[in-house]
Amino acid sequence: MVRLMGDTGRKRSRQREAILEVIRSTSAHPGAQWVYDRLKPRIPGLSLATVYRNIRGFREEGQVISVGVVNGEERFDGLVSPHPHLVCGCCGKMVDLPCPDEAVLKSLTAGQTTAGNKTSGFVIDYRKTLFYGLCPDCAGRAAGSDAGTITVAKVKRRLVKAGA
Repeated sequence: MVRLMGDTGRKRSRQREAILEVIRSTSAHPGAQWVYDRLKPRIPGLSLATVYRNIRGFREEGQVISVGVVNGEERFDGLVSPHPHLVCGCCGKMVDLPCPDEAVLKSLTAGQTTAGNKTSGFVIDYRKTLFYGLCPDCAGRAAGSDAGTITVAKVKRRLVKAGA
């Protein structure tokens, strides 16, 4: 008897379960390479193609979401409820941002309207909110700068000059 994963009809496997668990167990918003690097020591027969194929399936099933491309790599989240993210434009770190008015955002995502908040006739399927800036570590590397004028470009230039 073949065990199936959820109601998707896809076969369960140790690799599939491990890939999903790694994505769900971290708040790092990993890319496929990160997932592969974490699992390869435990699952020697794992290939990067298998990781990509399974992540694509998880996305289709709604078990993970893509939160965007950062530094040339698509990143994923096991927390699939709508929530915004903060992205460091320097190092690529991504963190969840607690949303102050989740009720309004949920009503928009559901295609509803609330007082003073219209969807302009759009039926919204999903939302993706990314805020770009500098994480505390990268901002700290810009020591000596006026905090009001620190930009991602300035920090990157300083890191390149410093050889970091």
